[in-house]
Amino acid sequence: MIITLAFLDIKPECVAAFIEASTANAVASRTEPGVTRFDLVRQLDVPTNFTLVEEYRDIDAVEAHRTTEHYLTWKAAVADMQATPRYSHRYEIL
Repeated sequence: MIITLAFLDIKPECVAAFIEASTANAVASRTEPGVTRFDLVRQLDVPTNFTLVEEYRDIDAVEAHRTTEHYLTWKAAVADMQATPRYSHRYEIL
């Protein structure tokens, strides 16, 4: 299993639109073969900070996700909503 945590700092005026776009992406992502979890979470003490919690069966599922229409649409939609560039880390379940 591969876990990806993607960290996003969103401009305050874009939070509602970001949540809408990211929720649509998460719902669609959960239907992909190889995706076992895909959640959007918000930091309680900094409500403009979000994390995508993504769990995949293997690296092939990760790469397949990055080619989907819903991911590419989301990526383009949220690009200008970010206060800072997003970053992510991948983990493996041992």
